[in-house]
Amino acid sequence: MSEEGSPETTTPSLDSEKNSAHKDIHRIQVGQREFIIVGTAHISKSSADLVHQTIVDEKPDRVCVELDDRRYQSLSQKTRFENLDLRQIIRRKQLSALITQIALSSYQKKLGGQLGVMPGTELLEATRSAQDQGIPFDLCDRDVQITLKRAWRSTPFTKKFLLVAAIVGAVFEKTEIDEKKLEEIKHQDVLSEMMNELGKELPTLKRVLIDERDQYLATRIIESKGDRIVAIVGAGHVPGILKHLKNQPEKEEQGDSGERPKADLKPLEIIPPTSPWMKIIGWSIPTLIICALAWILVTKGSQAASENLVFWILANGIPCSIGAALALAHPLTILIGFLAAPLTSLTPVIGAGYVTAFAQAYLQPPLVREFQSVAEDMVVLKLWWKNRLLKIFLVFILPGLGSMLGTYVGGWEIFKNLF
Repeated sequence: MSEEGSPETTTPSLDSEKNSAHKDIHRIQVGQREFIIVGTAHISKSSADLVHQTIVDEKPDRVCVELDDRRYQSLSQKTRFENLDLRQIIRRKQLSALITQIALSSYQKKLGGQLGVMPGTELLEATRSAQDQGIPFDLCDRDVQITLKRAWRSTPFTKKFLLVAAIVGAVFEKTEIDEKKLEEIKHQDVLSEMMNELGKELPTLKRVLIDERDQYLATRIIESKGDRIVAIVGAGHVPGILKHLKNQPEKEEQGDSGERPKADLKPLEIIPPTSPWMKIIGWSIPTLIICALAWILVTKGSQAASENLVFWILANGIPCSIGAALALAHPLTILIGFLAAPLTSLTPVIGAGYVTAFAQAYLQPPLVREFQSVAEDMVVLKLWWKNRLLKIFLVFILPGLGSMLGTYVGGWEIFKNLF
């Protein structure tokens, strides 16, 4: 490369001429800058080859990659999930996000395994090729956990079941990949591929998973330094990114330092707060139950109040402990679930599932090899009871469902006894 990162003038080879005309390579001029957008499939060997050859041929000033730091570390260090502090994740109530992240990884790995390609190979190849050529690279995608949380929070309560069902269905679905299917996937984001059957039922998903990330990626690409930029992104993002680039002013303004002004991406990084109505409902149920028990105590005496309180304890504790037992949890975890459920059901701050999951993680922590194999094990239902990490997920889900059932059964009985 010549000074200041500008590419040297070379005579293109036949391969590079063929490469430059490739249908997945898109060129756009914004003022004096050229952006070369390469659309890829995250499970395609040919995409990885195309990425490498494009970077070698184009010798850009900078390479932009559709990765965030979390995903890059996972791909480059091949540590996947084994470095996670599981107890800290449970304390922060991030277990649901972790389950979803592993489910998405499992889905990609299942597709890529049929083609002998690790998911994200072409993105990692982009960073390696840039390093080999001495070209700086930028990680331009939004943090995956922010994306998942925004997707969940923006999904209406009545449609959340559809979202969960789509993720579960994608994990356990028997999917055969052929060349035709691969071409279809190449022109979709992997996340939207999982949701393609939901159609118009969940329009907020497309906004969060595709449209917002198109804007985020395009903005980060525009902010990157250099006059010739190669951007490696999933093919599903190419139309949106090109649209944002075309809407850029012909002459970019620069500050006194020569830096391009940065767009405000904070609105796209904010996790929407829980709906006020959900908070009201969450606190109103335990408040009504406590008030009902107090009313029974005042109007019917301590014996009636004690009987209702015992019923509440059993109605919550038994289903929760049954859920833990069905998950083959540690005996102490089952006991802790029985004791915790009647209390956690009276506060929306923490659920019984988080208590049992934390206890299980402390009593039977996952082994390193179980972290390493979790993406492959997740697609086999019986392995959920053998892999300790997946068992923790079961110990989170099943006791939580049991406690939820117990809350409604116990609450109904108490309200019935008011009269």
